Amino acid sequence: MTDEPVAEMSFEEAMKELETVVDQLERGDVALDASIALYERGAALKKRCEEELKRAEEKVAAIKLDAEGNPTGTRPVEGL
Repeated sequence: MTDEPVAEMSFEEAMKELETVVDQLERGDVALDASIALYERGAALKKRCEEELKRAEEKVAAIKLDAEGNPTGTRPVEGL
């Protein structure tokens, strides 16, 4: 587990750390207090991944296609 703020992580960084957190929790060899901290960190990492996926989906949805299905440009997505 890193000390990097979750909000500053890329999707890939957050996903990798989330996998580590899940592995640690599944092993069950972590003290209760540490498990609670891991669970909280995992919840924040999951939220970050969901936000990044949503942002990517919105960008993909904003791509305009021509009659043949080729990208012709993008339109701005509100809030991005």
